[in-house]
Amino acid sequence: MSNREDFNHSYWEKKTYFSKYDLIVIGSGIVGISSAISFRKKNKKAKILIIERGILPAGASTKNAGFASCGSAGELLDDLKKTSESTVLETVEMRWKGLRILRNRLGDKNMNYRPIGGYELFRDPEQYENTLSEIEQLNIKMNRIISRKDCFTNVSKKTTFKKVKGILLNKYEGQIDTGLMMRNLQLYAIKNNIFVLNNINIFKVKDVGHGVELQSNYGLFVASRVLVATNGFAKELLDINDVKPARAQVLITKPISGLKIKGCYHYDRGYYYFRDIDNRILLGGGRNLDFETETTTDSSTNTTIQNKLDQLLKEVILPGQKFEIDGRWTGIMGVGSEKKPIIKFVSKNVLAAVRMGGMGIAIGSWVGEKAASLISGE
Repeated sequence: MSNREDFNHSYWEKKTYFSKYDLIVIGSGIVGISSAISFRKKNKKAKILIIERGILPAGASTKNAGFASCGSAGELLDDLKKTSESTVLETVEMRWKGLRILRNRLGDKNMNYRPIGGYELFRDPEQYENTLSEIEQLNIKMNRIISRKDCFTNVSKKTTFKKVKGILLNKYEGQIDTGLMMRNLQLYAIKNNIFVLNNINIFKVKDVGHGVELQSNYGLFVASRVLVATNGFAKELLDINDVKPARAQVLITKPISGLKIKGCYHYDRGYYYFRDIDNRILLGGGRNLDFETETTTDSSTNTTIQNKLDQLLKEVILPGQKFEIDGRWTGIMGVGSEKKPIIKFVSKNVLAAVRMGGMGIAIGSWVGEKAASLISGE
């Protein structure tokens, strides 16, 4: 095993950065930073370190669409066909509580939170009618867990969208500025005396009983306890079941003069999503076109899916309008057989907080709170 002396560390580096920590969090995304912040509130004098493999979070925390959402009606009804009602509703409650924690922690201004509602588009008349027929019962379930009536409503309005047969509104959805939110979470952590080290790649997590040793490209880190918050990358470090990477494809247009589209939009059970931002359209999704290829941590774009996104822009979202694509990117999410997150000890001193199911913005702060309680021994 490599030791800390092998890496030519100075006395000051060893003393400041490589002495034993009370907690090391692997992953500086929403869950990782939220966990460290929540742990600090419970452990005022603890020595805490967050380790990140990239300059920015490697997953989807700075690459998502910025939806403050608990899920569209179509997505939730689809989830209810695959997973027990109690699990689906419990997960929705976690998302709702997570958004409340995030907003209370940062303040709406510090992430440009805008509670402007979210729309779900239907191009298939049968799918629209089937969804509409279940809205009343879904609203009853939502009211039971979030204490809000008539979450989903059928809206009749003029629309510029082509080939759209129906639209539902989730009036409790909002949007945020993802970059602003993450920057202020990072500042919050720093102000609370939480170290963050970037460009550190952890190769091995070894629970040695009295603590945990982390082998990295920069030497050996040691902590009393470790929290792994790497979501879709979890299996690179842990022997853990039912979590795998899911690559999300995204594009953004250049500014569009006179853009009328405002708000968050979902389509096809949540597999596609788009919004306005700075007079642009940000559009993502399409993983259901090629699940096998998109089960990867490779950050490349998928030409087939990106072409489909282009098609949706031309035929449905911006029909007859001129636009140019300004950029394309991907983000790596963590998914499994259900969307409820995994928060559990994988060994005596190592806790996993992974599988956000594509809802990291909403659920991440709640997961961080729960993870911090568990690893604090509560």
